[in-house]
Amino acid sequence: MLTRRRILQSAGAAGLTALLSPVTTPVYAAVASSAGLAARARAAGILYGCAASTYQLTDRPFVAALTREARILVPEYELKRDKVEASRGQLDLSKNDALLRFAKANGMAMRGHTLVWHRANPPWLEDALVLSRDDRLITDYATKVMSHFRGRLHSFDVVNESLDAKSPRKDGLRESLWLKAFGPHYIDLAFHAARAADPDAMLVYNDWGCEAGANDRMRAITLDFLGAALARNVPIDAYGMQGHLAAFGPKVDQRKLRDFLAQLSAMGLRILVTEHDVYDTDGPTDIAERDRAVADASRRFLDVVLDNPAVHTVLTWGLTDKYLDPPDNWRDRLRGYQPRLLPLDSALTRKPLWNAMADTFDRYAATRARRP
Repeated sequence: MLTRRRILQSAGAAGLTALLSPVTTPVYAAVASSAGLAARARAAGILYGCAASTYQLTDRPFVAALTREARILVPEYELKRDKVEASRGQLDLSKNDALLRFAKANGMAMRGHTLVWHRANPPWLEDALVLSRDDRLITDYATKVMSHFRGRLHSFDVVNESLDAKSPRKDGLRESLWLKAFGPHYIDLAFHAARAADPDAMLVYNDWGCEAGANDRMRAITLDFLGAALARNVPIDAYGMQGHLAAFGPKVDQRKLRDFLAQLSAMGLRILVTEHDVYDTDGPTDIAERDRAVADASRRFLDVVLDNPAVHTVLTWGLTDKYLDPPDNWRDRLRGYQPRLLPLDSALTRKPLWNAMADTFDRYAATRARRP
């Protein structure tokens, strides 16, 4: 079984090339006449899509579902630095180019994820930072990647998860290899290099933790961080809210989330939901009950998100449960638990989460149609 953690060999050139032609015939006649999430979202003024990987493009039923449901893709792992620059100075963007060709051939946009993160870095990078503290380790990489895709991507997550609600620092910055090497200035370096390489790109700061009700500190440090960065002219165009939720964990506080998003939009920032899914761990074994809880959590979240006019893009972190990792702990394995986080199940059948998202898009489309 393919999983997220298992990085497979890419398809041969002939096989992958065959998959880059537009898919026009749905695989499943039962859903052929039912509009996908992308069409429903578009009617609401929203661009919907998901994370995907090149190995998934060898799965024809998945490709049919993907082209029916999504209109924007983001590389799940293939644009992270450990994959792009495994050897210092040698960049390999070929798999991302393949995803972009597929997207363009099928009428989709693609976004970039991510330039600067505290995880998914090549082994040589931390030693190089300790030895040299050379800011070109940020700026040269950002310049090369952004220049390669200049004018071709919808948006790009320049810095990912630089904040931590548990940080002992007053500013909430995460204690990362980047902070140790450069101090807070590393964020400015990354965004300015990205802007210089692609002046028209939508540059995004991407993070999580502001969605659930209990995390007041994360919302506060996020607003302070973004306000201070914009005040010193860091070219951040948008906030990427990942949208990871827990069906049986902390619930979304709709009032707090609405206020948070209103403050972001008041700063002039656009807002994207970049990695939405709903974890169903710690729930019952009954699949129907778990699916209802997942759908309810997503609906509660999207009801607030779509109400803010600064929100224009929603992506889920994958489309189907088919490629999810099995549970890590033996207790979940013994009880037969398999995660059900995404809109389609492992057989590519639409789940209650899909229905909840579709209904939410439909309701906002109807509201939009009634506006003068």
